[in-house]
Amino acid sequence: MAFQLSGFDLSAFVRDTLDEDLGEGLAGGGRDVTSESVIPAEARFAGVMDTRDAIHVAGLPVAAAFFRALDPDMSVDLLVEEGASVPAGTDLMRLEGNARAMLTAERSALNTVQHLSGIATMVAEYVRAMDNPGCTLLDTRKTIPGLRMLEKYAVRMGGGSNHRMGLWDAAMIKDNHVLVAGSVGEAVRRAVEAGVKDIICEVDRIDQIEPALQAGATRLLLDNMEPPILREAVALVAGRVPTEASGGINLDTIRAKAATGVDYVSVGRLTQSAPAADIGLDFTPL
Repeated sequence: MAFQLSGFDLSAFVRDTLDEDLGEGLAGGGRDVTSESVIPAEARFAGVMDTRDAIHVAGLPVAAAFFRALDPDMSVDLLVEEGASVPAGTDLMRLEGNARAMLTAERSALNTVQHLSGIATMVAEYVRAMDNPGCTLLDTRKTIPGLRMLEKYAVRMGGGSNHRMGLWDAAMIKDNHVLVAGSVGEAVRRAVEAGVKDIICEVDRIDQIEPALQAGATRLLLDNMEPPILREAVALVAGRVPTEASGGINLDTIRAKAATGVDYVSVGRLTQSAPAADIGLDFTPL
């Protein structure tokens, strides 16, 4: 089955990424000068992509699309499932086809798999550290421009879930919105009056909870609260709406914050700061 993500155009992503690397539209651009000058046009390679790290895998179908964009007849075998946890030394993909195409697509394919697998691997680490099946780990909108759909896909491959996808699918009332509206309750009331269905309201004080709920918030984001205050907030909400802990959450703090009874914990660094996985691609002339 073809790789599909709602709102993501794989063909356009592959084309734009390759065009950037090839210098399409620039003076002297539009070609891989190294491969063209060194590798005969008819040469063929076999290749194996493998991981040097223990990882959660994400992005292999996207990598395959880069190779097939330059050689539609290239043989591509994906050796592991997306989202799989694999040890260092695992072969991820086997390739056979035109050598120039393989070399030209190599960096774009590797960059994608390294980045997305890095995210998925960090997410899995946070899920393990949270150690709480009753609490859901969420990402945020702290994504690289143009890569949000892929990065949020990688979060799911690591065992996390997605917060809102953008500015369009839920209201998120934060301190600056409250500043203009005058109060938490008034900001929420305006969103309700505008017909917004999902209204997430950030609160950083206990006394903001009841006004937000009374005005119609459908979820509360409990911002930068320590575990004792989080437990107090969850008790006050008493299940009327879902609750989310956010801010100051890392591998050392996530378990205690998740244990307070919140429904969600959101962590920006999952997409903002995940290190790339060490994944390589070795070729053999045929």
